[in-house]
Amino acid sequence: MSFDPSSGYVAASNLQDLGDTALPVFNVERVSLQFTISSDFVAAQVANNVLIIALSTGRILRIDLDSPADIDDIDLPKKPNEVGVIRRLFLDPSASHLIISTALGENYYLHTQSRQPKALSRLKGVQIECISWNPSQPTASTREILLGAADGNIYEVYIEPSPEFYRREEKYLKTVYKVKDEAVVGLWTDSIPPRPDVRRIVIATPTKLLHIAGRIGKHSHEGSGSIYSKLFESESPTIRPGPDEGSGAPSALSVSPEPHEGYTPDASGPERSFGWLSSEGVCHGKLLVSGDLTELGGKVFAESKLLPRSHIPPSRTAGGRAKTSHDPVVSMILSQWHILQLVEGRLVAINRLDDTVVHDQVVLESGQSALGLVSDATKNTFWLFTTQEIFEIVVTDEGRDVWKIMLKAQQFDAASQHAKTSAQKDAVATASGDHLVQKGQYLEAATVYGRSTKPFEQVALTFIDKGDQDALRKYLHTKLTLMKKSSIMQRMMLATWLVELYMSKLNSLDDTISTKAELSDSMTAAQTQDQLSEIRKQYQDFMTKFKADLDRKTVYEIVSSHGREEELLFFATVVNDYSYVLAYWIQRERWTESLDVLKKQTDSEIYYKYSTVLMANAPVELVDIMMRQTNLDARKLIPALLNYNKNAKVALNQNQALRYLNFEINQHQSTSAAVHNTLISIYASAPTRDESALLTYLEAQSYAQEQLYDADFALRLCIQHKRVASCVHIYSSMSQYIQAVDLALKYNEVELAASVADRPETNPALRKKLWLAVAKKVISESNGIKTAIEFLKRCELLRIEDLIPFFPDFVVIDDFKEEICAALEEYSRHIDALKKEMDESAVTAQHIKTDIKALDQRYAIVEPGERCYVCRLPLLARQFFVFPCQHAFHSDCLGKKVIEQAGVAKSRRIREFQIEVTRGTSVGTKRDKAVKELDALVASACELAVKLIDEPFVSPADDQSEWAL
Repeated sequence: MSFDPSSGYVAASNLQDLGDTALPVFNVERVSLQFTISSDFVAAQVANNVLIIALSTGRILRIDLDSPADIDDIDLPKKPNEVGVIRRLFLDPSASHLIISTALGENYYLHTQSRQPKALSRLKGVQIECISWNPSQPTASTREILLGAADGNIYEVYIEPSPEFYRREEKYLKTVYKVKDEAVVGLWTDSIPPRPDVRRIVIATPTKLLHIAGRIGKHSHEGSGSIYSKLFESESPTIRPGPDEGSGAPSALSVSPEPHEGYTPDASGPERSFGWLSSEGVCHGKLLVSGDLTELGGKVFAESKLLPRSHIPPSRTAGGRAKTSHDPVVSMILSQWHILQLVEGRLVAINRLDDTVVHDQVVLESGQSALGLVSDATKNTFWLFTTQEIFEIVVTDEGRDVWKIMLKAQQFDAASQHAKTSAQKDAVATASGDHLVQKGQYLEAATVYGRSTKPFEQVALTFIDKGDQDALRKYLHTKLTLMKKSSIMQRMMLATWLVELYMSKLNSLDDTISTKAELSDSMTAAQTQDQLSEIRKQYQDFMTKFKADLDRKTVYEIVSSHGREEELLFFATVVNDYSYVLAYWIQRERWTESLDVLKKQTDSEIYYKYSTVLMANAPVELVDIMMRQTNLDARKLIPALLNYNKNAKVALNQNQALRYLNFEINQHQSTSAAVHNTLISIYASAPTRDESALLTYLEAQSYAQEQLYDADFALRLCIQHKRVASCVHIYSSMSQYIQAVDLALKYNEVELAASVADRPETNPALRKKLWLAVAKKVISESNGIKTAIEFLKRCELLRIEDLIPFFPDFVVIDDFKEEICAALEEYSRHIDALKKEMDESAVTAQHIKTDIKALDQRYAIVEPGERCYVCRLPLLARQFFVFPCQHAFHSDCLGKKVIEQAGVAKSRRIREFQIEVTRGTSVGTKRDKAVKELDALVASACELAVKLIDEPFVSPADDQSEWAL
């Protein structure tokens, strides 16, 4: 496709390739009738897919076109010879209300739910020519409607159907306007949005067209009185004159159907078109809905235009020659975009936008008369009626060429709206862009070009040659927005170019502001500052939206080369490259900005990477931030903490490394040995000699009965830095009390050693050993023996004889004679206690001998019939044993039971003695000894009852049925 650069729009010859169908726009098709024609048609109307036909016999046929087989046949109350032939039918857009007018001035009303027309008595004698239905399209009643009569009167009437036969259908009838000496051939009423109380009325006569708009009256309830009287009384109509006098040619007013769904030309509401047929031709225009009411009529008529009769192609004679005279127009209606006229049996369709004839078809045969053209404004269908036939004017894609016409007229927005295919939209966009470039409107052209397929390099070079970087930037932005996601490289190139353009623009504006210059005569420094803010916002929006189409490294290089710090950091933030932002601020030693970035991050790797430098320069703030994080591994922060501790010369209570480690241990319950060892390392290596903090930590670990640090590591550190109390505590926690005491005594920490010596409470021997070591130290370094002995009295295990070897050779016994005397007295009391225990033991032994002797004289009484406890046979039948508890057993039964209950060794021993006694392998004294030992083993005690306590009452050998419940 080629474009005409001189005209600024697409050449007409090139538009022919963009049509989307080869079918004609209009085609007249004869409708097959579902009923028999018994008389001629005299009138017809179509609305909401309902067809009403009046016959010359006075019958009325109502046909639902959705189910044409169902036909309602309705008769007028009187015969045609009484009321006249039906001359006109008026059907409202909803097909709910029908008004019938006869040749003798009789008028009838028929509701859609009724089959009996009722006479409108108040309208008797009125020749109705046209009706303007209420804009609200009522169904229960007609509400307020206007009727135009042949005598020039305009009536307002409210018709409400009533089931009562003698009740009038008209609630009221009022004459609201009078056209002098002319018939009213057309009426139209609509509302002016968004004001529901404002109406517009268009009145047509054969010689003039009137437009009146204003507020209507209000009443307490509907049907109580006229609402249009106020409008006609308070407003004067705007008149569009026509022919000087009526020529008798048909005259009518037609309004285009309701706009198709989805098309709304104006935000205030859809605008419909009107057409007024007169002897001059057809005056047509838009029924505008916006503007001042007092000027609305003048504006409507000023923008209307006349399609003269001479524009209609003349018909041809039988020889094919065109007639010299113009055929009269019989009827006229409007479609969405065309004027349909019935001219002597021909249907002529003319486009309202450019007055081109798009259809000219002979429909009627010679001598065939037509009733006229009828449109269904609701369903957007069109019909032609003759006295015998019905034709439907089929419309196929009526608006297919509208975009071309509007494009030729340089109405680019409207053309784009009506373009359907991508090729059509592209043609409109390209032509619109060329036109805007010629007018110097580069920014507007950039947006339009962006939606077209015009070669990219041509458009880009056009804006570059014109020196308009703003237009180029806008064009690239539009192309990038519309480009497919799959075009990765193209999108990246466009986005990168846009970054360069944004940087150039920002630098240019900054230079202008810094030099206090003006970009142009019409832009002040303040306006330049506002533009700078706007461009910066546009850049930020661009980065946010198209960050996925940019290469980070390339963008960093471009923005850095222009020295745009704010824009550089914004991009890094948008792409979540916080590492770059942090590195940027850290390199410039901007610690506050660095921490502001860091506190917004949750990626732990960033903390590990920059913790060392930030701990060295902003330790307090960094620790505050790290303490708010929950996903940090304290072990990975140890190098930074140790480096800080090495260089920071602060007190322990201000040491931020210790603060963070204690937080991890106390709040996060860290169990990592590395964390605990690091804490100990910092405590132990501190320059202060006060080790209370370290000792507090170690005691807390012991109190919690856990040791999360490496004891050997902690011990080496404490020994290296001479942390005696801590070393002693660690030795004690490892139960190495001897080493703990030795270390404490080595550094003359006697009290500390004494406290350790008391710890092994469950091991008196070790405790005494430890106290002896303490005693040796105390005695050797004490200024007085008496003082040392008083100190050593703290351990009750020490005796004076234990301490004597530690006294120096030259000590005088007088220094501790009291202690020696006390020790001797204690020994004396101990000896007396031992003697008393010996006497008591002798008495006890004598008692035991007496009891043993009495055992030989014990006896038991066996009652007659006594049975063995095991086999339940008479006890006296064979050898038996009787126990003091009155249990009695046969000797062999008892032996078996004892073997069953006894252990392996005892059982084996009993069997050996039984074999020896039974077989007689031993005799004399040896046999008697074996018998005694066997009796001792078998009948040593009656333990059977005790051992059988956990056995069940019913054994497996017993009969289970005897114990069943």
